[in-house]
Amino acid sequence: MTKITIVTDTNASLPVDLVRKYQIIEVPIKIQFGEETYTTGQDVDDLKLFEMIDKRQILPTTAAPSPDAFEKAYQRAFDEGANQVICICCSSEVSATFNTAEMARENLSEHDIHVVDSRQLSLAEGFLVLAAAEAAAEGHSKQAILEKITDYQGRLHVYGALPTLKYLALGGRMGRLAAGLGETLEIKPILTSRGGKLELLEKVRTWKKAKQRLVDLAVESASGATIERAGLVHVNNQEGVLALYEALKEVLPVPTEPIVAEFTPGLSVHTGSGVIAFVLLTK
Repeated sequence: MTKITIVTDTNASLPVDLVRKYQIIEVPIKIQFGEETYTTGQDVDDLKLFEMIDKRQILPTTAAPSPDAFEKAYQRAFDEGANQVICICCSSEVSATFNTAEMARENLSEHDIHVVDSRQLSLAEGFLVLAAAEAAAEGHSKQAILEKITDYQGRLHVYGALPTLKYLALGGRMGRLAAGLGETLEIKPILTSRGGKLELLEKVRTWKKAKQRLVDLAVESASGATIERAGLVHVNNQEGVLALYEALKEVLPVPTEPIVAEFTPGLSVHTGSGVIAFVLLTK
């Protein structure tokens, strides 16, 4: 029987229990404060990341995994009995991860490896990884799994809200004066995934209105469709994202056991602490 192993990067924001359950191999994103390097999932998470950011008052940079890191992940899969590998990567619009995964595939051309550009990030990417892993566990063929990934890509809805502009200013993505004025006016950005990027959708006044806007966007996304899977993503704000889920439950038939996950450092460094977001997969 053909064994297919799923490989991904830590930008997929998948909880550890699901990674272990489906024997998914993760390749970590690196975080760099000057010459100091930290590895997502090993010695840095969102909590530690923002403790360091708030202390140093600088944002670190992120680094995609090297081709060697992916080669080792692929080789591990084959050493553990895989016949084929499907590697699902963070959107190539925001990271070099897909390119380095492809380079690694070329270096192991004697093996059956297929690399997929998810065109998504965070748990939206994670939903594609999870779908592939579930299908692999059920014995589906590589082609059937790839077709399932393509199908899922068109049915994902991602929206999030930022409670503060502080970290956008700290990273130079917004001027400090503008950020200060925005904080005074309680401006809260609403983000969405579009064209493989996390983009600003709109700005609303007050955090209360931002949370309500997320609920409204969920209702719009699920209009006339069944919600097959739901996910909640946050940056050091689990209480806030669980409150969002309770609000969603009041207006939508969302699944009773959503996946709750950290955004993870490779992505949260670009948004800031306190973020709440949801991912819906609709039929």
